[in-house]
Amino acid sequence: MAAYHEFGIGDLSQRTGVNIETVRYYEKIGLLPQPPRTEGGHRIYSHPHLKRLVFIRRSRELGFTLDEIRNLLGMVEGGYTCGQIQEAALAHLKTIRRKIADLRRMERTLADTAAHCEGGTAPDCPIVDVLSQA
Repeated sequence: MAAYHEFGIGDLSQRTGVNIETVRYYEKIGLLPQPPRTEGGHRIYSHPHLKRLVFIRRSRELGFTLDEIRNLLGMVEGGYTCGQIQEAALAHLKTIRRKIADLRRMERTLADTAAHCEGGTAPDCPIVDVLSQA
């Protein structure tokens, strides 16, 4: 079982940096194929599992949703062109840029509101007032 091309879930987790429970979850939702099992019921992973799990982890690190990752994996498995992958990456980049703009707006609003707050023991607080507005 300790062979280079086959390993258990703990080893897979350690090699990829993906939590064991997350590995099981990815199997449950079909992102990671179910591996074969030993007679004792232990999972036996191989290099393709490792490679796919690294792909999933890196995609998650870049902010892709599980559905987007499923789509990317479908493209990879079904034959793809670099242009198709680029299109998906650029669409995701557009989403990230929109989120960054939203975060910058939130930052400005909170910073402006907090700047109007004097702190202390006064019962009136501009931050509460802003948060309470409809």
